[in-house]
Amino acid sequence: MLTRPSLLLRAEGGIIFGASLLLYGKLRSSWILLVVLVLAPDLSMLGYLLGIRLGTALYNLFHVLVAPLLLIALSIFYQQLWLLPYGLIWTAHIGVDRLLGYGLKYPTRFRDTHFQRL
Repeated sequence: MLTRPSLLLRAEGGIIFGASLLLYGKLRSSWILLVVLVLAPDLSMLGYLLGIRLGTALYNLFHVLVAPLLLIALSIFYQQLWLLPYGLIWTAHIGVDRLLGYGLKYPTRFRDTHFQRL
């Protein structure tokens, strides 16, 4: 398994998804909120209607861990804990995407992801 990057990325995604849900539960946040918002990052696919390069950029922006982890860190640093559930919902979405094999996109075609190039 350690020589199969796609399996490692899927395992990593599963851990991110599980940890996000575990922490979300510890916050005692609304599970209804999670169900309503967990697919929100996929709205970034609408960018593909404006072209493949813009679509790819928007999709990747909303499907990389940098932004939600920054949101989580800033919410803790500035003691704005009401933002934590949103960051965890976002990381849960990214985690389940990776677990299912959905990767970051290349500006060639929608199905051309970093998983296929490993």
